[in-house]
Amino acid sequence: MFFSLIIPLYNRPQEIYELLQSLTAQQYQSFEVIIVEDGSRIQARDIVQAFDDQLDIHYFLTENRGQGFARNYGFEKAKGDFFVVLDSDVIVPPMYLQHVVQGLQDLQLDAFGGPDAAHSSFSSLQKAISYSMTSPLTTGGIRGNKKHIGPFHPRSFNMGISRAVWERTQGFRLSRRSEDIEFSIRMIAEGFRVGLIPEAFVYHKRRTDLSQFFRQTYLFGKGRIDIYKIYPNELKWVHALPAAFVIGLVALSMLTLLNVLTYGSMGILVQIAYLGYAFLLLYTIALFVHAYTVTKNLIVAAQSIPASYVQIVAYGSGFIQNYVDKIWYQK
Repeated sequence: MFFSLIIPLYNRPQEIYELLQSLTAQQYQSFEVIIVEDGSRIQARDIVQAFDDQLDIHYFLTENRGQGFARNYGFEKAKGDFFVVLDSDVIVPPMYLQHVVQGLQDLQLDAFGGPDAAHSSFSSLQKAISYSMTSPLTTGGIRGNKKHIGPFHPRSFNMGISRAVWERTQGFRLSRRSEDIEFSIRMIAEGFRVGLIPEAFVYHKRRTDLSQFFRQTYLFGKGRIDIYKIYPNELKWVHALPAAFVIGLVALSMLTLLNVLTYGSMGILVQIAYLGYAFLLLYTIALFVHAYTVTKNLIVAAQSIPASYVQIVAYGSGFIQNYVDKIWYQK
């Protein structure tokens, strides 16, 4: 089986160097690499060309249209029997493609998705962000997990499709924001067999600070409403949990303010507020204990607390904002 690895790139030359370096160590070597520079101001042509003697690599520069359409461009140029889509901020383990081949054969898949993990070289904050995106105590637990709600939807940081899938679907219809979920839903609706290959994981660097992480997960929350507008049946109760958490935090803040203004004279409000703070305390302790159990690192466990709160609040806020705009006001 010959693979085409398709990687959209936008202003991230250093990231693509690390990814390409990891691909030179692949045990399974029947693949080409297609880099689609999506209108970048900071281009990586020189970095990519430095790997000409180590990889079967092809570089294309296009106008900026978004990662979904950049991947479609790569599909058009691909020679492979199977296309693998990777984000530029991942590092690929040496046995990755071998695991993909084995998983495709064992599960007879037309399309697959794989999980992500934190590499030992990542900063403690990157590891904490990785934990928050994969923990069962946050919404990240439904990503790359065998136990998920509803059909499995591959995510574009690590997904693959057969040439037959491309030819029938013509790839991504959305250029940005939840474009991979929309594509996955359509693949399944077309009758293709889509599944998770747990062993085919990548190391995902994600964002390097909490402000960037907030912006990214805020867009994830908005994207879920975009998907709802196209496929109403795809909105599940679990998707609204972060929004409920945000509403609860706002309500708790208002109760606290009201208690202060009334000098605690409204006893029932005091009791409700105490229950709210008790829940947050227990949740925070649970995050720390679980993160330490998973990572075996006190610093990462401590940083997993703000990372998890940022993820939930950002996703919930984006969800609420887009729900108000797209559903209530029909913008």
